[in-house]
Amino acid sequence: MNNENKTNINWYPGHMAKAKRLISENIGLIDIVYEVIDARMPYSSKITDVDEYIKNKPKILIMNKADLCDLNETKKWQKYYENKGYKVLLISLEGNANLNSLLDLTDEVLKPSNEKREEKGLIKRKSRVLIIGVPNVGKSTLINRLSGKKVAQIGNKPGVTKGLNWIRVNDKIELLDTPGILWPKLEQKNALNLAAFTAIREEILPKFEVATYILETLEKYYKDQLKERYDIEHLDEDIIETIEKIGKKRGCFIKGGEIDYDKVIDLIITDVKNGYIKGITFDRVEEYE
Repeated sequence: MNNENKTNINWYPGHMAKAKRLISENIGLIDIVYEVIDARMPYSSKITDVDEYIKNKPKILIMNKADLCDLNETKKWQKYYENKGYKVLLISLEGNANLNSLLDLTDEVLKPSNEKREEKGLIKRKSRVLIIGVPNVGKSTLINRLSGKKVAQIGNKPGVTKGLNWIRVNDKIELLDTPGILWPKLEQKNALNLAAFTAIREEILPKFEVATYILETLEKYYKDQLKERYDIEHLDEDIIETIEKIGKKRGCFIKGGEIDYDKVIDLIITDVKNGYIKGITFDRVEEYE
């Protein structure tokens, strides 16, 4: 399989097109944008055309799932985006991370505009925050953590949020939540990364292709994790043989003792989806500099 294939994959559900239109229509109400990305794929999970519809609004880039990423590689991406002028925060929303760092950074970014409001004699009001990101990167988790209660539905699958929703968080900010957004055409490698970390629906790419990509990427960059999770040193020339080995070791059989290939493929994807394989970052800065 050629992972460098640049074939475009067209996938653009109607609710995403609608969300972009609604964001453009409401952007005038917004003071600052939180863009949430997955620290394991800091390039693939970043919305490519975001500036077209959030205009020149101040923005904080929140790299979520820091507990699952390869920190050495992800910190290169943090520097990459900071060099482009972004305010970047690396965080794990699933843990007990203190979100005061995000609120402090928000105050810092909004200080100039708040001072202008004061100079004009305008009454101080809550800051209005727009939260955007591709599906399944942790937007709803962030909202729930900020508000201290469950206000946004969380699902470990793309496409849970379908509309725009205002959410009161505290006496300082209120949030405008959005559905997960993607772009009309995905390059092959970006699409495989998004599929590997379940940011696009499983039917968009063949599961076998996604599982193969995961195994190949682990062999290329993370041999220790490959060995630890599957007791495999190297992939076989025929990937089916490797899948059979994993199936035997993990007890994925159908009647008659045959390997249940579908079960093995689902297992590999689920291992990444549920964070059972840690310390991995599939995007590499060197490929994009």
